[in-house]
Amino acid sequence: MNMTMKGLRIMTNKLLQLVIGLLPILMVLGNSMLIPILPSIEADLHLNSSWSGFILSSFTIPAAVVIPFVGMLSDRFGRIRLIIVSLWIMILGSVLCVVSGEVNETVSLFMIGRGLQGVGAAGTTPLAMALIGDIFQGQERSRMLGSLEVFNGIGKVVAPLTGATLAILVHWNHAFWVFPVLCVVILIGLRETVETKEGYHKADKKNMYSILISKGRLLFPLYAVGGIGLFLLFGILFFLSYHIENTFHIDGFFKGFTFIFPLGAMTISSYWCGGRLKADEEQGWTYMKCGLLMMSVPFGFLIFFSSLGFLMFFITISFGGLGLMLPVINTFITGSVSENERGFIVSIYGAVRFGGVALGPIAYNLWKDDVLVMYLITFAFSLLNLMLFILVSKRREGVFRPEIQ
Repeated sequence: MNMTMKGLRIMTNKLLQLVIGLLPILMVLGNSMLIPILPSIEADLHLNSSWSGFILSSFTIPAAVVIPFVGMLSDRFGRIRLIIVSLWIMILGSVLCVVSGEVNETVSLFMIGRGLQGVGAAGTTPLAMALIGDIFQGQERSRMLGSLEVFNGIGKVVAPLTGATLAILVHWNHAFWVFPVLCVVILIGLRETVETKEGYHKADKKNMYSILISKGRLLFPLYAVGGIGLFLLFGILFFLSYHIENTFHIDGFFKGFTFIFPLGAMTISSYWCGGRLKADEEQGWTYMKCGLLMMSVPFGFLIFFSSLGFLMFFITISFGGLGLMLPVINTFITGSVSENERGFIVSIYGAVRFGGVALGPIAYNLWKDDVLVMYLITFAFSLLNLMLFILVSKRREGVFRPEIQ
């Protein structure tokens, strides 16, 4: 009987891991899947190529703005309730995008749909982190947070390939049905795996303020390290895409295939780190230090060795370093506060991460014409991350509890 219950619990945890892991994939699909079908959208809606940025930012800006508010609301009304509401908003926005391609190809309706998708996406990855922090403890929490980064990396590989495939098979607006289908799968999965009878409790603004004051000296540098890391690596990934397409005239599926190496390195190292990060804070700091060194040293070498082969090799190592440190940062942040404040604290981190991913390609688009200067700036930012780590490691005493909770 005990063995049966244990097996059932393991199966439930595996299903829960899959369901929660689909949340970051949903956020990644929001923009990355659209990139291959942007030309079709612009052609049918009679837009010029300058609209590409607006189509993407109409998703990212609402998400970045709404994320902290969703976190605060989840502290008061419960994670599951806010995730469910967010998924229904995502479904509504996606349906509007589908309809916009059928009814007079309306630009305004399409942009409203994209904005609603962004609002819905605000309740995905950050609340997934907070939910894991609520449900799991110790090493199991670290493992689940590591798996969240694995799903994040998988999404970044799969999303453009999915978009390219759908661009061939269906009209552009029908590609947006992917979002409602995925949302329904998540909703069903949550109903089957998570207890939704959450209580209501009043948010204590004074307590949140005191947490930011007492632990901000450690939390804010951790926010910055995660945000800068994603800013650098997804900026350099944008440059890799540009370089391959314009220098070697490789596009479509084969260009997407080259991303498998750096993103695969990030996914594998996240999985490895999450599985080995025990309830020991010192081990977490060690992994984080190794990850930051793996990020910064290759960027220094890129200043002197910048051929395509070296570029692929060095950014693959750097992405591996990012995958090594993100599960640690996730674990430290989710374990630094109690359940009643976790949504707000984690959502600030989510907004910073999202901002880094969104701003990286924009900045590297401005820097790409002077490659040497771009690599120097990249290396300078990586050194800034190392300095922040040194600062935060000196301030850590008494900020976190003896164990990663």
